[in-house]
Amino acid sequence: MTKVACIGECMIELREEADGRLSRGYGGDTFNTAVYLARLGTRTDYITALGDDSWSDELIAAWNKEGVGTQQVLRLPGRLPGLYIIQTDPKGERRFSYWRETAAARLLFQAPEAASVIESIGTYDLVYLSGISLSLYGESGRERLFDVLRDARSRGRRVAFDTNFRPRGWPDPEVARAAFRQAFECADIILASTEDLDLLFGDKGVDELLAFSDRAEIVLKHPDLTCRVLSQGEDILVPGKPAEDVVDTTAAGDSFAAAYLNARLSGETPRSAAAAGHRLAGQVVRYRGAIIPREAMP
Repeated sequence: MTKVACIGECMIELREEADGRLSRGYGGDTFNTAVYLARLGTRTDYITALGDDSWSDELIAAWNKEGVGTQQVLRLPGRLPGLYIIQTDPKGERRFSYWRETAAARLLFQAPEAASVIESIGTYDLVYLSGISLSLYGESGRERLFDVLRDARSRGRRVAFDTNFRPRGWPDPEVARAAFRQAFECADIILASTEDLDLLFGDKGVDELLAFSDRAEIVLKHPDLTCRVLSQGEDILVPGKPAEDVVDTTAAGDSFAAAYLNARLSGETPRSAAAAGHRLAGQVVRYRGAIIPREAMP
């Protein structure tokens, strides 16, 4: 069976309700994708670092319950997971506030204890990470990550990269641009949005991405929900349908990525995979929080 590794950070999630109360959950972009991949039937492990505290114990238990493998989660004594709060406007658009500067996940590619976890990455059939993943590790950590990805590809493994660019995670925009270009070079599948590319590269963002279309499968999402897929010489457009009753757009892109990758790993065409991504994302935005109830899965 195909095995996928998702690399990144899962945080404690506090969601602000209409009356100002906070409800607790958990989430993070690549972790959200891991959950939806697991729910869709793809064997998926999450690769990250947590602390040795009760919050981290709770996360591990919850991930196992979702069917996400935790064998490669590094536990660091004295550290804690990150924390974020979601606030949503009447249209369901969200705003995030983070407390994550000292989170354990940031040390994944720096801690001496991580050697076996890092070595395991090359054993997976597909490795998935995002622009947010890149922002966690610092320059030396990123270089080690890129070395691992290049080694995995040299052994016939594949890499999927989701742009997910958040400016606050990159104090120096030029460092971000350089890191994303390295990620593009390492990726076999690139999931991107015109919004991310415009924020990062300006009006030349799409051109930056398409320069890699001769060697990578590219999935480019537009604001009108049209998805453009370039794969094996084909250039197709797959329209999406706006969801009714949008409550919270958190994890819309993460769930799209999960459904797309699951479909492609199952042998479906890019067009069919993009349609699957639209279907799942359209359901996810109808619920609050990153992870929807299992019974709400389409």
